[in-house]
Amino acid sequence: MTENDGQEKHVASHPGLSGDDLRKLLAANEIDVAGELRIDLISGGGANLTFDVRDDRSHWVVRRPPMGGLTPSAHDMNREWNVTSALVQTGVPVPPTVAIDRDGEFIGAPCTVVEFVDGRVIRSVEDLAELSDAEVTASADALVRTLADLHAVDYEAVGLGDFGRPDGFAARQVKLWARQWGIVKTRELDDVDRLASALTERVPSQARNAIVHGDFRIDNTILAPNDPGTVAAVVDWEMAALGDPIADIALMCVYREPVFSSVLGFDAAWTSDRYPDADGLAQRYVEATGADLGDWPFYLGLANLKLGVIAEGITHRALAGGSSGAAGAERAAEATGAFVAAGLRALAASAG
Repeated sequence: MTENDGQEKHVASHPGLSGDDLRKLLAANEIDVAGELRIDLISGGGANLTFDVRDDRSHWVVRRPPMGGLTPSAHDMNREWNVTSALVQTGVPVPPTVAIDRDGEFIGAPCTVVEFVDGRVIRSVEDLAELSDAEVTASADALVRTLADLHAVDYEAVGLGDFGRPDGFAARQVKLWARQWGIVKTRELDDVDRLASALTERVPSQARNAIVHGDFRIDNTILAPNDPGTVAAVVDWEMAALGDPIADIALMCVYREPVFSSVLGFDAAWTSDRYPDADGLAQRYVEATGADLGDWPFYLGLANLKLGVIAEGITHRALAGGSSGAAGAERAAEATGAFVAAGLRALAASAG
């Protein structure tokens, strides 16, 4: 979502988004189009398709699900729209919402249209190399601060009281990702079932409820153009929910694992050792929120289960012909075993 994003792949058209269909969606929302629509596919994700769209006056970003290999509960455009529309009125930075095609009436699949947010997307280690050490530290602090701000939002007050069922979130997450594994697995891995079973046995009995992003890391944010210490927008909200905020910070920490680069198909900025390690990020979150991390090994185990299944799902979609253009998507599942093993180690280290 930045004009300087080295991961963009420009194409004249794309089967996932017709300019004529998009024009009809915009017209239905009383958005005037000035001249021809120019549509570029932004690559770099293993999930939803994201497009940079411009006319002669305006600049938007359009997101829709992949074109094949979909899995239940993922790629939820309505979820993304509902939460970002509510957060526009808060201090949490999100792209201003423009239009939604909830049922695919216009473009053939659900999609969202938001305003383009100018800024820097730090996706690869090459992107990160443009920042000084002080700027890297400032961006890490900004991410933690933004996540803390999100978790502090009164979801009832912003109209998200019926966004989901926050109680029992952790238990449902274990069941969800275990069930997803059965859908997307490309081979048998007994350790996945072992991890899911171990997590089921130690689900925390109590948890705080908040809006959770569900996919929070540096490249799912846009940093202010001239200030890496400010988050201009948080993007990619399709896994947002009402639930346990500690699960959100744990996922942010587990994304730091070097093996995540193999999921993305390039050396990811967020896995760089220039950023604080998982313990350092968790400590920053505690200092920002005063939160008790509770059974932290459980949350690390859950995050590793989720990322292992997501990695498998990327390969599942690629084999089904539904890759969104991520490099090496067919090999993303090679990381699944490493994530699952890390989850089991986290639980074992705290046993007894």
